[in-house]
Amino acid sequence: MKTVLIALSLTTRIFASTISVVSIHEPVSLHGTDVDGMIADTGEALQATVIARPMALTGAFPEVLVESIRTPHKLPTNNPNYKVEEANLLVLCNVNISAELTDKSLLVEIDVSQLSIPVEVDLTSRQLLKLSLVALRRTLEEYHRPQTEPLNVIVAITGTSENNASLLDLGVTFTLAEEP
Repeated sequence: MKTVLIALSLTTRIFASTISVVSIHEPVSLHGTDVDGMIADTGEALQATVIARPMALTGAFPEVLVESIRTPHKLPTNNPNYKVEEANLLVLCNVNISAELTDKSLLVEIDVSQLSIPVEVDLTSRQLLKLSLVALRRTLEEYHRPQTEPLNVIVAITGTSENNASLLDLGVTFTLAEEP
């Protein structure tokens, strides 16, 4: 009998997960289009922008939000000439992002060890990471808006080499606090 109760308990946990619809902001390439995006947060007009898209997610929040910033995204279109298969810059440029929540902070790691910018993406590594930081901050601000406790966020750039070690200075720390 005890074995049956344990098995039922485990089965219930497997299927008992909450699915939440949330907005995830992500850096996207505008290659293949006729427009530039103006990013107020970076002060540059680029062939890229940060946009929000709804996602239905389950898992540990806010970690899953951060990791969802890097999900494949083929932009829907009504123009047969738009043939771009992938728009998410983190996917296109092979940059990984992960997060871990500790008792004191949300630790975010942006790993550039496999960074490779395709020729059709007219961005520097620095611009790409700045866009990624904008997407991260916007995603977390939206998530944190109804929260009552501050959230300390520490972002580290990892996986740099001798050629791109200057990207380390883009690591940042910020606190999301309850709005007055």
